[in-house]
Amino acid sequence: MACSQTLIGIAQDCSTSQGGIVKAWLTNFADGIFSVSADTEGNPVIVTGVSSGATFYEYNFRKGTGSMTSTLNIDDANGINYVSTEILLQFNRQETTKRTAIAALALGGLAGIVKDGNGKYWAIGVDEPVNATAGTAQTGTAKTDGNYYQITLTDDYKSFPLEIEKSAAEGITVAE
Repeated sequence: MACSQTLIGIAQDCSTSQGGIVKAWLTNFADGIFSVSADTEGNPVIVTGVSSGATFYEYNFRKGTGSMTSTLNIDDANGINYVSTEILLQFNRQETTKRTAIAALALGGLAGIVKDGNGKYWAIGVDEPVNATAGTAQTGTAKTDGNYYQITLTDDYKSFPLEIEKSAAEGITVAE
Protein backbone atom coordinates (compact mmCIF):
# COMPACT_ATOMS: atom_id res chain seq x y z
CA MET A 1 0.00 0.00 0.00
CA ALA A 2 1.34 3.41 -0.96
CA CYS A 3 1.77 6.27 1.49
CA SER A 4 -0.67 9.17 1.33
CA GLN A 5 0.71 12.11 -0.62
CA THR A 6 -0.54 15.16 -2.45
CA LEU A 7 1.23 15.83 -5.72
CA ILE A 8 1.40 19.27 -7.28
CA GLY A 9 2.98 20.33 -10.55
CA ILE A 10 5.69 22.90 -11.13
CA ALA A 11 5.11 25.45 -13.87
CA GLN A 12 7.92 26.63 -16.11
CA ASP A 13 9.69 29.55 -14.42
CA CYS A 14 11.17 32.16 -16.73
CA SER A 15 12.49 34.32 -13.88
CA THR A 16 16.20 34.91 -13.48
CA SER A 17 17.92 33.14 -10.61
CA GLN A 18 21.14 33.97 -8.81
CA GLY A 19 23.23 31.43 -6.93
CA GLY A 20 25.03 31.69 -3.61
CA ILE A 21 24.10 33.09 -0.25
CA VAL A 22 24.68 36.67 0.80
CA LYS A 23 24.28 36.65 4.57
CA ALA A 24 23.64 34.41 7.55
CA TRP A 25 22.28 35.03 11.03
CA LEU A 26 22.92 32.42 13.72
CA THR A 27 21.75 31.92 17.29
CA ASN A 28 21.87 29.23 19.94
CA PHE A 29 19.30 26.53 19.28
CA ALA A 30 16.17 26.35 21.42
CA ASP A 31 12.89 24.57 20.82
CA GLY A 32 10.25 26.83 19.33
CA ILE A 33 12.50 29.49 17.77
CA PHE A 34 10.57 29.20 14.51
CA SER A 35 6.79 29.19 14.05
CA VAL A 36 5.95 26.88 11.17
CA SER A 37 2.78 26.82 9.10
CA ALA A 38 1.74 23.35 7.93
CA ASP A 39 -0.58 22.03 5.22
CA THR A 40 -3.73 20.00 5.93
CA GLU A 41 -1.64 16.81 6.22
CA GLY A 42 0.69 18.38 8.79
CA ASN A 43 3.63 18.84 6.42
CA PRO A 44 5.68 21.99 7.09
CA VAL A 45 5.19 24.70 4.46
CA ILE A 46 6.75 28.02 5.55
CA VAL A 47 8.14 29.76 8.63
CA THR A 48 5.74 32.51 9.64
CA GLY A 49 7.48 33.80 12.75
CA VAL A 50 10.74 33.90 14.68
CA SER A 51 10.91 34.08 18.48
CA SER A 52 11.59 37.57 19.79
CA GLY A 53 13.54 35.94 22.64
CA ALA A 54 16.26 34.69 20.29
CA THR A 55 19.25 36.97 19.68
CA PHE A 56 20.88 36.38 16.32
CA TYR A 57 24.44 37.22 15.31
CA GLU A 58 25.06 38.45 11.78
CA TYR A 59 27.78 36.77 9.69
CA ASN A 60 28.99 38.68 6.65
CA PHE A 61 31.28 37.35 3.94
CA ARG A 62 32.40 38.32 0.48
CA LYS A 63 30.28 37.62 -2.58
CA GLY A 64 30.91 34.17 -4.03
CA THR A 65 32.24 32.64 -0.80
CA GLY A 66 29.10 31.22 0.81
CA SER A 67 26.74 28.47 -0.27
CA MET A 68 23.89 26.26 0.89
CA THR A 69 23.50 22.74 -0.52
CA SER A 70 20.65 20.39 0.41
CA THR A 71 20.86 16.65 -0.22
CA LEU A 72 17.90 14.27 0.02
CA ASN A 73 18.90 11.07 1.87
CA ILE A 74 16.72 7.99 1.38
CA ASP A 75 17.02 4.51 2.83
CA ASP A 76 13.88 2.82 1.56
CA ALA A 77 14.59 -0.46 3.36
CA ASN A 78 14.57 1.32 6.72
CA GLY A 79 11.90 3.88 5.82
CA ILE A 80 14.27 6.83 6.31
CA ASN A 81 13.89 10.01 4.29
CA TYR A 82 15.47 13.31 5.37
CA VAL A 83 17.45 16.23 3.94
CA SER A 84 20.95 17.26 4.99
CA THR A 85 21.68 20.92 4.30
CA GLU A 86 25.26 22.13 4.41
CA ILE A 87 25.92 25.83 4.82
CA LEU A 88 29.47 26.76 3.82
CA LEU A 89 30.71 30.09 5.15
CA GLN A 90 34.08 31.57 4.24
CA PHE A 91 35.61 34.51 6.08
CA ASN A 92 38.61 36.02 4.31
CA ARG A 93 41.77 37.10 6.11
CA GLN A 94 42.70 35.14 9.18
CA GLU A 95 42.70 37.16 12.40
CA THR A 96 41.96 36.59 16.07
CA THR A 97 38.39 37.95 16.08
CA LYS A 98 37.34 35.67 13.23
CA ARG A 99 39.19 32.68 14.73
CA THR A 100 37.30 33.16 17.99
CA ALA A 101 33.95 33.43 16.18
CA ILE A 102 34.64 30.29 14.12
CA ALA A 103 35.70 28.38 17.25
CA ALA A 104 32.38 29.28 18.91
CA LEU A 105 30.39 28.14 15.85
CA ALA A 106 32.33 24.85 15.89
CA LEU A 107 30.74 24.00 19.26
CA GLY A 108 27.40 23.59 17.44
CA GLY A 109 23.89 23.69 18.84
CA LEU A 110 22.76 26.43 16.44
CA ALA A 111 19.72 27.66 14.57
CA GLY A 112 19.74 30.29 11.90
CA ILE A 113 18.55 32.16 8.87
CA VAL A 114 20.29 32.23 5.51
CA LYS A 115 19.55 34.81 2.81
CA ASP A 116 20.15 33.53 -0.72
CA GLY A 117 21.20 35.39 -3.85
CA ASN A 118 17.54 35.80 -4.88
CA GLY A 119 16.64 37.63 -1.66
CA LYS A 120 14.81 34.64 -0.13
CA TYR A 121 15.28 33.76 3.55
CA TRP A 122 15.65 30.12 4.69
CA ALA A 123 15.43 28.57 8.16
CA ILE A 124 18.00 26.12 9.50
CA GLY A 125 17.71 24.36 12.84
CA VAL A 126 13.91 24.25 12.85
CA ASP A 127 13.49 20.95 14.76
CA GLU A 128 16.99 20.13 16.00
CA PRO A 129 20.34 21.93 16.34
CA VAL A 130 22.63 22.70 13.44
CA ASN A 131 26.20 21.52 14.04
CA ALA A 132 29.60 22.19 12.53
CA THR A 133 30.77 19.21 10.46
CA ALA A 134 33.93 20.60 8.83
CA GLY A 135 36.25 23.57 8.93
CA THR A 136 39.54 24.79 7.53
CA ALA A 137 41.96 27.66 7.87
CA GLN A 138 44.37 28.36 5.04
CA THR A 139 47.03 30.88 4.19
CA GLY A 140 47.80 29.67 0.68
CA THR A 141 51.30 29.82 -0.83
CA ALA A 142 51.19 32.69 -3.36
CA LYS A 143 50.05 36.31 -2.94
CA THR A 144 46.96 35.56 -5.02
CA ASP A 145 45.93 32.53 -2.93
CA GLY A 146 43.10 32.77 -0.45
CA ASN A 147 43.76 33.47 3.23
CA TYR A 148 40.62 32.52 5.08
CA TYR A 149 38.61 30.44 7.50
CA GLN A 150 35.84 28.15 6.25
CA ILE A 151 33.22 26.37 8.31
CA THR A 152 30.51 23.95 7.21
CA LEU A 153 27.33 23.84 9.30
CA THR A 154 24.96 20.92 8.76
CA ASP A 155 21.22 20.81 9.36
CA ASP A 156 19.31 17.52 9.17
CA TYR A 157 15.59 18.12 8.67
CA LYS A 158 12.56 16.19 7.43
CA SER A 159 12.45 18.23 4.23
CA PHE A 160 14.32 20.84 2.25
CA PRO A 161 14.88 24.12 4.15
CA LEU A 162 11.74 26.11 4.84
CA GLU A 163 11.42 29.61 3.46
CA ILE A 164 10.85 32.31 6.06
CA GLU A 165 8.35 35.07 5.38
CA LYS A 166 10.35 38.22 4.64
CA SER A 167 8.71 40.25 7.41
CA ALA A 168 9.54 37.55 9.99
CA ALA A 169 13.17 37.30 8.87
CA GLU A 170 13.68 41.05 8.82
CA GLY A 171 12.08 41.40 12.27
CA ILE A 172 14.64 39.30 14.17
CA THR A 173 16.63 40.62 17.12
CA VAL A 174 20.24 41.08 16.03
CA ALA A 175 23.08 41.54 18.54
CA GLU A 176 24.97 44.79 18.27
